[in-house]
Amino acid sequence: MDASRSQPDQTRVRTHWRALVAAIATISAVGVAIGLGIPLLSVILESRGHSATMIGLNAAVAGVASIIAAPFAAPIAARLGVVPTLLIMLLIGGLSFFGFHFFTQFWVWVILRIFLHFALTMLFILSEYWINAAAPPERRGLVLGIYGTVLSMGFALGPWLFAHIGSSGIMPFAVGFAIIILAMVPVMFAWNDSPDFHEEEHVPFAPFIWAVPTATAAVFVFGAVETGGFALFPVFGARIGYTEANAALLLTTIGLGNVLMQIPIGLLSDHVKDRRKLLLACSVIGLAGMCLLPFIYLNWYLVAALLFVWGGAVAGLYTVGLAHLGSQLTGRELASANAAFVFCYAIGMLVGPQAIGIGMDLMGPGGFAISLAVFFAAYALLVGGRLLRRHG
Repeated sequence: MDASRSQPDQTRVRTHWRALVAAIATISAVGVAIGLGIPLLSVILESRGHSATMIGLNAAVAGVASIIAAPFAAPIAARLGVVPTLLIMLLIGGLSFFGFHFFTQFWVWVILRIFLHFALTMLFILSEYWINAAAPPERRGLVLGIYGTVLSMGFALGPWLFAHIGSSGIMPFAVGFAIIILAMVPVMFAWNDSPDFHEEEHVPFAPFIWAVPTATAAVFVFGAVETGGFALFPVFGARIGYTEANAALLLTTIGLGNVLMQIPIGLLSDHVKDRRKLLLACSVIGLAGMCLLPFIYLNWYLVAALLFVWGGAVAGLYTVGLAHLGSQLTGRELASANAAFVFCYAIGMLVGPQAIGIGMDLMGPGGFAISLAVFFAAYALLVGGRLLRRHG
């Protein structure tokens, strides 16, 4: 009897991990595509003479696409199934990424970016849903730690690839296309392990934007800083004299900070009585880093060290914000709150690049750090006020 009982248990374990590998492979493709695509497209637009405002506008389209995509994730997955939807979105994302090589008009790039980030947002939401559905309850912390680390590794690998491939020719676009399409393989292997997606269980997410504001504001700042910073740092680097490769490597150090510090920050959040204090610490580190950057930018190694720590703090806003959200809500409310979390991330993607681009056009290269500092300062004030009033 023990042997017969252990065999189904082993089958369930294999099913869990097969599904998790598929979902994490998908999210890693998303991370690499974003990490490679954002600086790649910005450098090409800069070389064509577009202003920082226009470059920021093009990057901000990603946020618009994500906002549009979020409400469609549940209905499309309910109608088609999770795995077919993932495969379709991987194909759309890969073709859109490749399309940037073949078209040069700015307005066509806007359309391609809408398709690309619509697909990436759908992949992001459904992969996260699949991970939560497949993760064994007793190992959920480990699984989410792996998930966050792999996503961060994707963000770090993208700029590293960009630094080595450059922005010339078809190669960077072909590599991005191949990475996205290859993610289809583990998804197809896990086809039978796809979770059921019942649309009737969906709860409107809009009210949850305000339910735990320190969490949703954290991911808004993360989206603004991550997307805006990645999109315009190559432009900032070029304008202060960095080579394209050196600027890209600095983006990689931010990604490495995300990778190496996310699990320690997550573990620390499990031992902090009030996670908002850790969120406040992350925002203060982010603010201090941008205040220091203008004074040390001539020393590449000091900037690399600073951005490593800064990148870890920025990632902490997402990790700790999501953990704080989970500590405040449960069940169907938490599922809807997670949709609100993704929505606020998308709003940040929309606002961040545009705000930083305008800041650089108005204040020169120094506007890069100043604009980012404003986001951190505003969030620190919000969290500090909530702590003083002891509200969530």
